[in-house]
Amino acid sequence: MPLRSVRPNIVQSIRAFRVQDLQEAAQSLGQHFLYANLSSAQAKQDVLDLIAQQFTFPAHFGKNFDALYDCMTDSVHKSGPQPGFIVVLEQIPANLKFDKEAREQLLDIFRDAADYWGERKIPFRCFYSFL
Repeated sequence: MPLRSVRPNIVQSIRAFRVQDLQEAAQSLGQHFLYANLSSAQAKQDVLDLIAQQFTFPAHFGKNFDALYDCMTDSVHKSGPQPGFIVVLEQIPANLKFDKEAREQLLDIFRDAADYWGERKIPFRCFYSFL
């Protein structure tokens, strides 16, 4: 079990974990596996579009950081009991159009989502890497 040493509600660098191992861990735990490859994104709107597409958000997704938080928390919570989440944000852009502040805002949303689910005793682990 590759997640034995990982807190149940955390956002951290993917480091030594492989995406395939995380996907298999989610499957064995019966948790949702959400994966977004952001390597083609350049700016905030690209990042949001790719996440919405790859996480299969509803068509009415507002494509802003507030809407991202809502989709990761309230909308999912209202859809019924949740077993837990393993989220991978791979190759988050690191450029002038998606600078350090934008990257921190994005990760803060996932940290807030981890806190939200943690309050409900539901595991939410998010792993990320930068391009």
